[in-house]
Amino acid sequence: MYSSPETITTSRATSYNDIPTPIRHANTWTVAKFYKSAESFTCVSNPSITISVAQINDDYCDCPDGSDEPGTSACSYISPLSPPSPDTITVKHHTENGSLALPGFYCKNKGHMPTYVPFTAVNDGICDYELCCDGSDEWNGVGGVKCEDKCKEIGKEWRKQDEARQKAMGTAAKKRKELVVEAQRLRKEVEDRIQTLKTQVEGADLKVKDLEKEFAEVERREKTKVIKGPTSGGKLGTLVTLAKERIAELRETLDKVRHQRVDATTRLQELEGILATFKEEYNPNFNDEGVKRAVRSYEDYIAKGYTDEVVPAEERDIDEMLKDDHENGLNWDEFEESTSDSDVEVLYKFEQYLPAPARDWLDQKLRDLRLWAIDNGILAGASSSSSAGESKAVTDARTRLDSAKTDASNNRGELTKHEEDLQKDYGPDEIFRALKGRCVEQDSGEYTYELCWLDRTTQKPKKGGAHTGMGNFARIEKVVVDDELPADGKGLGSGERIALKYENGQHCWNGPSRSTLVVLACAEKDEVWKVVEEEKCVYRMEVGTPAVCELKEGKGKEGVRDEL
Repeated sequence: MYSSPETITTSRATSYNDIPTPIRHANTWTVAKFYKSAESFTCVSNPSITISVAQINDDYCDCPDGSDEPGTSACSYISPLSPPSPDTITVKHHTENGSLALPGFYCKNKGHMPTYVPFTAVNDGICDYELCCDGSDEWNGVGGVKCEDKCKEIGKEWRKQDEARQKAMGTAAKKRKELVVEAQRLRKEVEDRIQTLKTQVEGADLKVKDLEKEFAEVERREKTKVIKGPTSGGKLGTLVTLAKERIAELRETLDKVRHQRVDATTRLQELEGILATFKEEYNPNFNDEGVKRAVRSYEDYIAKGYTDEVVPAEERDIDEMLKDDHENGLNWDEFEESTSDSDVEVLYKFEQYLPAPARDWLDQKLRDLRLWAIDNGILAGASSSSSAGESKAVTDARTRLDSAKTDASNNRGELTKHEEDLQKDYGPDEIFRALKGRCVEQDSGEYTYELCWLDRTTQKPKKGGAHTGMGNFARIEKVVVDDELPADGKGLGSGERIALKYENGQHCWNGPSRSTLVVLACAEKDEVWKVVEEEKCVYRMEVGTPAVCELKEGKGKEGVRDEL
């Protein structure tokens, strides 16, 4: 197995000194002890079989585990064990018959990295520089082939690329750390919003209960009002009506003036901005008296110190004035009703002369009595004479109640949405929370493909036409891939990868709804590498992103897996 041109000159090893140098160093390879005897050799995995040293590397497989042919391909037909790392190689003494005890032909590759070459590639007349850059796998010169040692050049280029890879990995690690911090911040925002909404929901529920009581009371009070015929209202009634109309008119005018003032202030600020730019950019050397006069006038205007600042106290006063009568505690109905009372009616409202507790008790009983009379058809309800079917007081109370119910429902819906959001899968460290909604595109022939993280995938024709939905985000998965990694590192490579599944896209004619499997690999930035249609309307998108640059085990947080 571990042969090299310097230590093997024939196809047969006749003594321990003819065993390849890497084998002879027991402190480097644990298999060296099996080749130390100058008289005989015991098969590594089959200690019951002993052969002469002359049978080592004689191009004939004498041991069931192939351990007698470490430098030839004679035992290549035997199923190999998975090759371990050169610095951790161990040999099992009790491997099953029919399995190679040695992982392959070992190349020192001085100036680069040691590695293993399959036994089938030893002395096959081909220089396998990608594995054995020192050419030692072709030590027998089959077909006159002589493989030069190119480890110095290959190692130098590899180290140059590795330096770039390490730099890229450091950048990717930094970006991933930033994404994790951003994801944590966004989660904290959701948690804080949930606490706020819980408080708002509790307050809204209490408000609804209070307004339900108020509405029931208003409805009951309006229903039990005594029906009165039309009255002239007298002078006081006329004044009340005029005052009510005038206040409504003034309130409407004030609101219009307020909006006009805001518009005028906005236009003034725009004009001042234009003049300020004009003053800064005009050429003072240009002999135009009109321009200079305009600049001097603007400077005089600024020097006068005109201001259009809004005084907060005045704004609060205007807000109070613009409130409706009910919010200001003004009930016109009471004034209008009082104008129709004659002196006799006032005299008979004897409950008003009673102490407050007695008056409230009597008023409640009288209302109960009126309600009973109305329900039994003895008295007519107040709504029976109203063409609108409901008094304004009841309508206003109902409006306030409906508004409070709507607010409570909206808050409760938003609360549920945020609570569900905390339960969603956003990947390791919830990192995709920081990417959600961001989009990345790739031009590919006639189309531009767009990936929006945790949202959708889209195919956009470059020559116009409707966009095609390739799928909506459904879930996060893990897939195993086994692809060749391109020289530029922009590919999946092999191993387990995080994937995003997008389903239920636009329906495919005579086929299924479109879907996309987005397979992710580590990269410095978000970029779509490749889009293929694996079968009809089923797409596979290969994407690079710092979000999946996983941390190395036993390393600091800045370490990432070498996928670049």
